[in-house]
Amino acid sequence: MPVPYVPTLGPVRQGDPLSDLFEAVVEIAGTGRFLPYDKDRRWSDTKTEYVLVDAIEHDQRQTLVPTLTERGAGVLKVHVYGAEPDSLSAGADLACKLAATHGAAKARVVWFLGPDQPEAYAHGVGTRIQLKDFAHGPGEAPGVPVHEDKQLNNGAGFAAFAEQMAGDGFAFLHEQMRAGTVGPVLTVLHDGRVAGAIGPMETMADANGAVRLLPQYFGVLPQYRGHGYGRVLWRAAMHWGHRHNAAYQLLQTEVGGASDRLCTAEGLTSLGFVNQRDA
Repeated sequence: MPVPYVPTLGPVRQGDPLSDLFEAVVEIAGTGRFLPYDKDRRWSDTKTEYVLVDAIEHDQRQTLVPTLTERGAGVLKVHVYGAEPDSLSAGADLACKLAATHGAAKARVVWFLGPDQPEAYAHGVGTRIQLKDFAHGPGEAPGVPVHEDKQLNNGAGFAAFAEQMAGDGFAFLHEQMRAGTVGPVLTVLHDGRVAGAIGPMETMADANGAVRLLPQYFGVLPQYRGHGYGRVLWRAAMHWGHRHNAAYQLLQTEVGGASDRLCTAEGLTSLGFVNQRDA
């Protein structure tokens, strides 16, 4: 495995008990249950993505692990663990076959590249798994005031910010904030109005019991980019995680994107690349 990544769970740390994690996701497949350390359980009562256990293909050359997401029209993914010349084509063929069998609208193949591989191989198709280790401290302080809001900051225009940043997930986050189901959101203001936000700020124990800072929605309004607000929010989030006893955070950033460049500049460790395309 060039990248520590478990289907339906996502990235994990190197050194985590991968065989136990694979066994766990297989054990609950199709039950709708969440594992207690599944980061997605904060968004729903039912797990909609699961491993198609009977369709796993495994031999000495490669392992193909298909998953089905039943949300919406359905997505069938085949995760390819192997580096044979025909591994991706085998994964794509299996994805198309299983998508037809299960009535999924989309068929995709997922493959992995180690951190030593050129990032050019992942441009346009991949995300980089980034590790923040809090054993080395939270990093530099934000430098400017950042607001921690457990309720809506409507006076500062959070609703308008969320609507404009709907494509980055903030409309969904706005709904969760209104329902009071998520942790606080950190915001930075420009002339008294929300210019950028990161959140929700939440932690969860992993399979080993270590506290991890969960991934957040993160964005700055286009008209306020270039002011350093993204870096301010990022550093504030890292200080929040450190104060709340997080041991680490794992993120997936679009290769070459603004968040990817920021995380790299802030000294995060690359664990490799997760790539996918339509089969």
